[in-house]
Amino acid sequence: MPANAPNTLSIHEAQSLLRSRQLSSRELTQSCLARIHSLEPRLRALLAVCDEQALQQAGEADRILAAGNPAPLTGIPYISKDVLCTKGVPTTCGSRILEGFVPPYDATVIRRLREQHAVLLGKSNMDEFAMGSSTEHSAYFPTANPWRLDRVPGGSSGGSAAAMASCEALFTLGSDTGGSIRQPAGFCGVVGLKPTYGRVSRYGLVAFASSLDQIGPFTRDAEDCAIVMNAIAGPCEMDATSSPLPPPDYRTALKGDIRGLRIGVPREYFIEGMQAEVRRSVEEAIRLLERLGATVDWDVTLPSTSYALAAYYIIAPSEASANLARFDGVKYGLTRDGATAEEMVIASRGAGFGPEVKRRIMLGTYALSSGYYDAYYLKAQKVRHLIRAEFDRAFQSCDVLVTPTSPTVAFPLGSKLDDPIQMYLSDVFTLPVNIAGIPGLSLPCGFVDGLPVGLQLMANRFDEEALLHVAYAYQQQTDWHLRRPSL
Repeated sequence: MPANAPNTLSIHEAQSLLRSRQLSSRELTQSCLARIHSLEPRLRALLAVCDEQALQQAGEADRILAAGNPAPLTGIPYISKDVLCTKGVPTTCGSRILEGFVPPYDATVIRRLREQHAVLLGKSNMDEFAMGSSTEHSAYFPTANPWRLDRVPGGSSGGSAAAMASCEALFTLGSDTGGSIRQPAGFCGVVGLKPTYGRVSRYGLVAFASSLDQIGPFTRDAEDCAIVMNAIAGPCEMDATSSPLPPPDYRTALKGDIRGLRIGVPREYFIEGMQAEVRRSVEEAIRLLERLGATVDWDVTLPSTSYALAAYYIIAPSEASANLARFDGVKYGLTRDGATAEEMVIASRGAGFGPEVKRRIMLGTYALSSGYYDAYYLKAQKVRHLIRAEFDRAFQSCDVLVTPTSPTVAFPLGSKLDDPIQMYLSDVFTLPVNIAGIPGLSLPCGFVDGLPVGLQLMANRFDEEALLHVAYAYQQQTDWHLRRPSL
């Protein structure tokens, strides 16, 4: 048995102990479940815990480990965001309208993890249908930040980030439509990767905005992130938007030497109103990368960045208004009675959707309506093209762009609920990545008043290796990723 509690191990540490039989998957799983049951009354990161199923899967993993032919994630316990379909396990998307829904199939990423005999511990809390930046828009309860329980964990994958930071699992899964992996990773002090659009199959991901959504991992460090990406990335015949490009072995990117790497620092990401201590932490991290041999251009410009927020809040709600039309109370989920079919649908949707989801459906429906399509949706798509072209130009002279993940550290619970605009601004540095379809990664680079600061790395499409290379090199020189909240 390891000296520390097994649930605090990284994946690569646990792999070695599992293969040498110094630790069993059952012991590892029991340690995670004990942590979950100890913390959940205060943290509230999870919507469902699968004790019995997890122990059964751990037992099967131990048999495979004993036979001597395990996959990389055999026996490793993880938690999935509740936006991913899990056969036999409820999937609610944090919404009342899907309360009690149990999918008859697994999402592709869940199936791939099941094939490796990873152990599913449960489903994490989230902003309803992934619409939010604080996990306060869950229909069930808000999640707390494990570093300070009066602060938000970020969103919409706040449950996954909080569970990761508090060692409830060895990795977790989230989805990222405008920053929903990277922003909570930054707020909770863990590594969070939003892959290139199309790199990870979206089959079985309940759609929010289909041209923006991507699934990705939360992990303790860059090495674990590479291990999980090796398991979940790759083409999928069930997803027409899945890239046919075969993914590399991401562990080959784990090199400590970044001499000659070209890093760009876009000036539009250092804005008025940004927390001064966050800026200092990020600039210190960039200077460390420079000392390690990277060449840094401190004057890269992405002039259309200021329009990204406006474009996103036209494109994403427009796609959401179409995607969420399927939740009508007829086929599955919550149903309310009505004298006619129309009244039944209105009553079901009125009772099942929360206020933030209703707000975005109305925004999207308006933007797509007759007479407004050209003025709003078409113009937003033109802005999207400009933003993508600017990133393309930047990557002609830079291998990686480095920015803050968020303008501030985690804010107090309840402080922005009555001000949607201020809430939306929490994602101002992460939205352009989704609009451009490029990969982005957040990793911890410091603390302000005991709260983590996130460093965001961005690379060209399908170059997650560059992100992992820089993150790994940085983490060989720092210990921010080794710090744990004292819950």
